[in-house]
Amino acid sequence: MSLKSVRQLTAAALLASCVFGASACVPLKSHQGYVIDADLVNSVQAGTDTRQSVLATLGKPTFTSDFNQGDWYYVSRETRNYAYNNPHVREQTTLRISFDEKGNVSAVRRSGVEQVASISPSGKTTPTLGKKRSFFDELFGNIGTVGAVGGGGQGGQSNTGGGRDTP
Repeated sequence: MSLKSVRQLTAAALLASCVFGASACVPLKSHQGYVIDADLVNSVQAGTDTRQSVLATLGKPTFTSDFNQGDWYYVSRETRNYAYNNPHVREQTTLRISFDEKGNVSAVRRSGVEQVASISPSGKTTPTLGKKRSFFDELFGNIGTVGAVGGGGQGGQSNTGGGRDTP
């Protein structure tokens, strides 16, 4: 291999590594949930539409309320993240459609990203009530309990003989 071809190969490798390195800094955008069409959403009117007309216009909701059968939710979310970081919500639209007992639309409400809750866990363990046990307590805690009276071992009574005790 000549010196010129080695230099060209080195330059090509350097260029490829720069392009690959720069691509890690490009934000990854994603869309989750319902794709909102503003014209269709604006066509749903309280007092005019019914469950069937909303279903025909907007389609199946993202989810429905568990406790109040009168609410349908359509959720649309745009997120962005860099490389291996957790995604951050850039835009979110939640469309809440409420129905009355007869199935007519009673209210149409919209909310945005202000409803997104930011939760940060406190460590890798869940705090619980009770005794705090060490590693060795957990490891050797069952020693001596196998076969103890009332534990189903040899010390307890057996009901395997059709209700009779076996000797």
